[in-house]
Amino acid sequence: MTSANTPARSARATGTSRAAAPRSAAAASAALRYRVRMQQLHAHVFDVELELDHPDPAGQELWLPVWIPGSYLVREFARHVLQVQAQCDGEELAVRKTAKNRWRVAPCSGRLLLRWSVYAHDPSVRTAWLDPSRGFFNASSLLLAASGFESATHEVRIEPPPAPLRWSVATTLPARKVDARGFGVYAAPGYQQLIDHPVSCGEQLRVAFRACGTPHAMVIEHASRLRGQVDERRLGSDLKRICEAQIALFEPETRRAPFRSYAFLLAPSPQGWGGLEHADSSALICAEADLPHPRDGADAGAGYRRLLGLCSHEYFHAWNVKRIRPQALTPPDLQRENLTGLLWLFEGFTSYYDDLMLRRTGLISAEQYLQLVGDAMRAVQATPGRQLQSLDEASFDAWIKFYRPDENTPNATVSYYTLGGLFALALDLHLRSRGKGCLDDVMRLLWQRYGRADAPLREQGVAEDALPALVREACGLDVRAWFRRHVHGRQELPLARLLAGFGVRCEQGAPEAPDALGMRLDGQGSWPVLRYVRSGSWAEQAGLCAGDVLVAVNEQQASQAALARAYRRAEPGQPWSAHVMRDGRLLSLGAALPRAPAGPLRLQLNQRPSAQALRLRRAWLGA
Repeated sequence: MTSANTPARSARATGTSRAAAPRSAAAASAALRYRVRMQQLHAHVFDVELELDHPDPAGQELWLPVWIPGSYLVREFARHVLQVQAQCDGEELAVRKTAKNRWRVAPCSGRLLLRWSVYAHDPSVRTAWLDPSRGFFNASSLLLAASGFESATHEVRIEPPPAPLRWSVATTLPARKVDARGFGVYAAPGYQQLIDHPVSCGEQLRVAFRACGTPHAMVIEHASRLRGQVDERRLGSDLKRICEAQIALFEPETRRAPFRSYAFLLAPSPQGWGGLEHADSSALICAEADLPHPRDGADAGAGYRRLLGLCSHEYFHAWNVKRIRPQALTPPDLQRENLTGLLWLFEGFTSYYDDLMLRRTGLISAEQYLQLVGDAMRAVQATPGRQLQSLDEASFDAWIKFYRPDENTPNATVSYYTLGGLFALALDLHLRSRGKGCLDDVMRLLWQRYGRADAPLREQGVAEDALPALVREACGLDVRAWFRRHVHGRQELPLARLLAGFGVRCEQGAPEAPDALGMRLDGQGSWPVLRYVRSGSWAEQAGLCAGDVLVAVNEQQASQAALARAYRRAEPGQPWSAHVMRDGRLLSLGAALPRAPAGPLRLQLNQRPSAQALRLRRAWLGA
């Protein structure tokens, strides 16, 4: 029996459509030969060619994905394709666009040569970037697929940029013939595999290490300015501990990784942040200040811990979503939304394990880990949308809500990352407290059933309603009521009670003034701007809205400091006034001050836990 949110599943072949199957054995074995040039650095343009020996004689169709697996939003990559031209045996052919991401070439009977250009100026990990400092691309935003040839061998020749640049290439695409810097020919057995290997080019620092015998590397761009500024030994050692712990989680007996090698492709920037998982690599962005410096000392700081957490998160995805996949993404359809109510499992559970792995490897203390858990609890507590949207609804609506946030997002939605991670924590503590195993056992069963190369249900994918039965099989507990309340329903997780059983206290602090008043402000000086007004708060009752410029509160000039000072001295029921600028007009607003809402949570280790709580805590946190 499936969830009410189970999407209807259309017929699929190789993750595209029924028409994607090769037309013949010759087509299946034919190689598509791409050539990627990086000559237009200042224009941020990649130039691409594709040779196809046996095009469809009725007119070859080409298409480009509209989204990239791991980022659940239709992003319309085709909007950056500048022009598509075609030749057959030297003669120009007409190319007609037939849909937003599809082209059809006029019929021909010889070798087809296609040329196009792609504008690449998106600094994220999802698309493509090209400038004089580095190049990066996901094939899903750069390389057009040839309909009917999606299962054929795809060759890609990557050419170096103009001299005097001395860039190198970093990718996990299988190399066929490349030079010492990695430029040359790579190949993938199909289009789905091709788009799962991002390519990074530039001046690179390479931090190599082995985890359980498998070669790993972190490749960091901008080596010319970062050489000597990164503690490469520390970074390699810490990543090795994380990777080995995760390999051991899924394969405790064999300690065998599911890939031949793995690469973290990192592009530091002044303030960037993000990551995207792939089967045997991940594309990452971090702030340069987050990288460990050789003179940082024992504690490299919260920024470095956050970077390790990001690496841990994307690495965990190599098992949980890249190989253990939801049914709706087995295989993914790259030309439309793939709706599933299970993103809380694939992103939320990964969000639980990313920082937990840092604790298990000793890279953060138990106190630092509990601070991160407290931050997550506080973030959910400050989101009224959790009372309107369940976890499976948040997952199902990711395509239209999560990746399109606006000023009302906290009031209308909840993050399946954050709340999903807290649900994983609560479920893990529940299983451990009942003495019936733990969440590790569930993840291993998922891996054995759905993820490993020999898994019996690998090609089927995880059904929408599969997890309660898997928990019962792994741990012997019936958790269907848990899922009804906390996945399909909107009941609060009993985290304070569960944590108390593990010798962890939850303390409620006093809220900061903007949080207590239900608003988020931008600007530290005079006249801050409201970015968000929380449902049911004083700010909403007073009539404030996002975009207002806060000029004065209680006839005093508005500032963060003045607001905090006034709130400390206020009492519930006291009338408060606000003057704001909206649409060029000064408005006078106000409402009575309500009772102070719950403040931020702080988690602390109980220094005198019971014997049972201490035993449970040591098994969970080693503390």
